[in-house]
Amino acid sequence: MKSYVTGKFHDLKTHPRKSVRVSAGILLVIGGIFGALPVFGFWMLPLGAVLLSVDFPWVKRSNARIRRWWNRLKTTPGSDSAGSGSSQQE
Repeated sequence: MKSYVTGKFHDLKTHPRKSVRVSAGILLVIGGIFGALPVFGFWMLPLGAVLLSVDFPWVKRSNARIRRWWNRLKTTPGSDSAGSGSSQQE
């Protein structure tokens, strides 16, 4: 199942028509905004952003910034709680 979905997403990312990629990306982002509803989900936001980043450089830069921020957040566990507590005590 995972390889099927990954393959279909790759086909969509490499689709020759820009209008298909942009339309699908916008629909995924809009569906992700309604993430609290049963069928839609927040998982749609990053997929839509990846599709839009194929055609729009500013989306690609935003994705790269968010990825760097997320990796920094994952590599420093507990830095927020430890850093804010020590600066308040001094």
